[in-house]
Amino acid sequence: MSKIYVVGIGPGAYDQMTGKAIAALEKSDVIIGYTVYVDLVKEHFPEKEMMTTPMKREVERCVLAFDEAKKGKTVSMICSGDAGVYGMAGLMYEVGVNYPEVELEIVAGVTAATGGAAVLGAPLIHDFCLISLSDLLTPWEKIEKRLLGASQADFVICLYNPSSRKRHDYLEKACDLMMQYKSPETVCGIVANIAREGETAQVMTLKELRDTKVDMFTTVFVGNSQTKEINGKMVTPRGYRNV
Repeated sequence: MSKIYVVGIGPGAYDQMTGKAIAALEKSDVIIGYTVYVDLVKEHFPEKEMMTTPMKREVERCVLAFDEAKKGKTVSMICSGDAGVYGMAGLMYEVGVNYPEVELEIVAGVTAATGGAAVLGAPLIHDFCLISLSDLLTPWEKIEKRLLGASQADFVICLYNPSSRKRHDYLEKACDLMMQYKSPETVCGIVANIAREGETAQVMTLKELRDTKVDMFTTVFVGNSQTKEINGKMVTPRGYRNV
């Protein structure tokens, strides 16, 4: 039976890939992915055939992977972070209905939430949620409801895709929504280019975050009512004891 690994390659650096992810790529004849992600791994697997498609060609990319597998090749479809968190795993299963002879195996990776959290300190120690601010696939009205619901429930909130050229004010709008239930002094943090060249991190208040410029390579962390700053790090207590 033909095989496709759907591999989360982590936030960027080779040393943040899991051993299982590296093994899957080593076993593959072909590595397929969005151009930016293939560029992150190709120097470490120079003997592999590389195939790419641009952004917004996800279905075409999946079909390409299955067509290559049907030729008898072992294929890795790569995603940044974890393939099952805003990645390609779900779409691969949907497209795979038409390719019953091809076996899929999902290989977990370090997603931006956990990779960025490690840079900031310990912001995700208690209950948290992930919300993407991209309205490409989700209506903004639904994103608004999720932001309000998570804020009212006092979740730590991790924001993916916080801004782009077309959505330059979305983080500002999100902060205004969250401040309906969260204090403007809530401890927040941002990490840009996690585990890649130019990585930066900053801890700030929610009020300051509102006016901070970010891009698609930035992951945003908004604390809960207990989150604090300790020696420049963002820390959410678990509640083992009152400190």
